[in-house]
Amino acid sequence: MSQYQFRVEVAPRYLAEQSAPQQNLYVFAYTITIINVGQVSAQLISRTWNVNDANGHTERVKGLGVVGQQPLLKPGEAFEYTSGTRLRTPTGTMHGSFFCVAEDGEKFEVDVPMFVLDGLSGSGGTRTLH
Repeated sequence: MSQYQFRVEVAPRYLAEQSAPQQNLYVFAYTITIINVGQVSAQLISRTWNVNDANGHTERVKGLGVVGQQPLLKPGEAFEYTSGTRLRTPTGTMHGSFFCVAEDGEKFEVDVPMFVLDGLSGSGGTRTLH
């Protein structure tokens, strides 16, 4: 096991009540759970997301923390947050990374592999990504 390791779980869902398909507006929420499965406390400093719609349009979102916070996670601790995005198509994907700094000063990235945003099937569910 790595000293510096976060596991990420993602649960995306389509928000039909906030979407307007006739105007090509599809709204999605996603709940992210970040668990420190490493051996050293570490703080999430920033995030980068690539949001892709079915037409090939990509929006890159970068910023400090997540939902205005930069959580410090001790080994075994978890942080959960919910955020959202809008697409011009009923399906798309997201992937990205979190930049973290451990309490001993070590810097590391946590890759968040691609997950699907699907407004057609209504399916969801939690996926452990890393």
